[in-house]
Amino acid sequence: MTSLIIPEPGGTRLDAYLAKELSDLSRARIQELIKTGHIMLNGTKVKARTALKAGDEVQITLPEPETRELIAQDLPLEVLHEDEDLIVLNKAHGMVVHPAAGNPDGTLVNALLHHCQGQLAGIGGEERPGIVHRLDKDTSGCIVAAKTDRAHQSLVSQFSARETAKLYLAITESPPKEKHQTVFNHIARHPRQRQKMDVCNPGAGKPAITDVHHLWTADDGTALILCALHTGRTHQIRVHTRFLGHPLLGDPIYSKPSRQARSTPRLMLHAWRLGFTHIADNQWLQNEAPIPEEFHPWTEHIAERLEQIRLLKNSKEFDALW
Repeated sequence: MTSLIIPEPGGTRLDAYLAKELSDLSRARIQELIKTGHIMLNGTKVKARTALKAGDEVQITLPEPETRELIAQDLPLEVLHEDEDLIVLNKAHGMVVHPAAGNPDGTLVNALLHHCQGQLAGIGGEERPGIVHRLDKDTSGCIVAAKTDRAHQSLVSQFSARETAKLYLAITESPPKEKHQTVFNHIARHPRQRQKMDVCNPGAGKPAITDVHHLWTADDGTALILCALHTGRTHQIRVHTRFLGHPLLGDPIYSKPSRQARSTPRLMLHAWRLGFTHIADNQWLQNEAPIPEEFHPWTEHIAERLEQIRLLKNSKEFDALW
C-alpha cells in the first residue's frame, strides 16, 4: 500500500489530484480504483469528486494485474516479409497491436499467434509476444514482430539506438511553413486529458525527434508530408504536427475532423517504409507497405518524387536526397 499526505492548500478533487501524482494511471482507471475501494481517503471509501483538505491521507492499494490468456485467431494479415527470425506486416487501419483493456482479442498479436503457429519471441512469459514496437490503432503500415528471442533482442536494440529507418506518409490540414524542418522537444502524457500526449518541459517527458518534409499542397490547402522518426514516442507524429500548427486530417484526438476542410474516412497516417539490419546476415532489410487508396489524391501528384525515395537503401541516403 502507498500513502500520500495532501499538502496545502487542498481543495482539489481526489481523482484530479491523483491523475497528476500517478502519471502511469489514466484518470478513468483512478476513478475505477476509487469506486472499488482500492483508493481510500483517511481509511474511508469516498467518491472520486471528494474535495481534499490539507493533511488528508490517501491510501492506494493497486490490485494485482489480471493475467490474460492469449488466443490464436485466424485474422487476415498482409505479410511483407517473413523468415525464421521475424515477420514484417502491413498493419491494417483499425487493428489494435496487442490485447489490452477494451480490446481483449482481435488484435495483431492474436493474428500472429495463429499465423506463426505460436512461434513468437517470449511466447512463454509475455502478454505481447514478438512485439518490438507499436503503431496506433488508426495508423496503417509497416510493423515488425520477432519470432525468435535473438531477433527480438537485436530489433529492440536497434530501435533503442535509433539505428532503424522509419518513414511515414501523412496528410495535414494545412501546409507546413518550412519545406524541411526537424522538431525536437519532449513529450509526456497530458496532465488532464489522459488519452492525449503533449509537448512538455524536458524534465517531465522523453525526447522526441521528427524530421518533417513538405512534399505537396492540394488546392484545398491540405498537404502531403513525409516524416522520418528518430525516436518512437506514443502519438509522436500526431503531437508534432499539431505542435507545428498543422494537425493530421481525420485525427479525432488532436484535431476536430468535422471542422477540417476535407473529410477523410480515417486518420491520415501511414507507416510507409521500415528499414533495419537483419540478425541473420547483418544486411540492411528495407520494407515498404503499399500506399493506401485514401492517400492517392495526394500521392499521385508526386509519384516521381516518391519513386526517388523508394530507391533509397537507408536513412543516410534519404537524408542526402534533400
